[in-house]
Amino acid sequence: MNRIVFFVSDSTAITAETLGRSLLTQFKQFTFERITMPFVNTLEKAQKALEEINKISREQQAKVIVFSTLVDPHLRKILSPCNGLFIDFFDQVMPALKKELHAEPEQKIGQTHGIDPQIYSSRIEAINFALDTDDGLGIKHYDKADVILIGVSRSGKTPTCLYLALQFRIHAANYPITEEDMHSGQLPKSLETYRPKLFGLTIDPERLHEIREQRSPNSRYASLDQCQYETTQIERLFQQSNIPYLNSTHFSIEEISTRIMNQMGIKR
Repeated sequence: MNRIVFFVSDSTAITAETLGRSLLTQFKQFTFERITMPFVNTLEKAQKALEEINKISREQQAKVIVFSTLVDPHLRKILSPCNGLFIDFFDQVMPALKKELHAEPEQKIGQTHGIDPQIYSSRIEAINFALDTDDGLGIKHYDKADVILIGVSRSGKTPTCLYLALQFRIHAANYPITEEDMHSGQLPKSLETYRPKLFGLTIDPERLHEIREQRSPNSRYASLDQCQYETTQIERLFQQSNIPYLNSTHFSIEEISTRIMNQMGIKR
């Protein structure tokens, strides 16, 4: 069954989407069509958003669902009577926080994603580090790494490093284990010094075959036999070298990153 879901915010709507989607994932029996409405930060925009929500709601057989993180109570007052299920995170959570903290919130728009110069600078630094040490580059900088991901090509190392940098400001490098390394059954000598920072990524050979076929169709590199060989060898190497590792096949980048941090004891 299909349901329409709105994410409404007076800022980027990232928080509304994150919280709303987290809740919706628990209802696998439904298909949700998502509509995001960011920067609804004036009375006029709120009124237009209300009209749009009600218009779409009239066209549906079931009520729409609206997740809101509108800070301004005047804007919430305009949207709350909409023809749908209106779920406002501020209205439902803030009263309890006010009571416990004995304080009034600032009610300032954009606080969640406001730019702290120090945080922004460290995030850019972490992203640059991930790019400079991608795919075995910049080994001389590995002493500055919080974690070094190793694994076969196309197992998710690069996107995970970039996510760790962007989201958590973690210095993450990655190094591809080659066929030569697998034949030797030993870690590359260049990685031995950094063994405590190493974390392995593996992947189901069938999935690896699908990914590589998109990049290099009908090649030895993408063949299922080659993918089966590499994943078997890399997992054996991880086990023999006592390196923690994770099969990335059925996890999102967010889940992979969180599991890595948890297993490696890296603080957010």
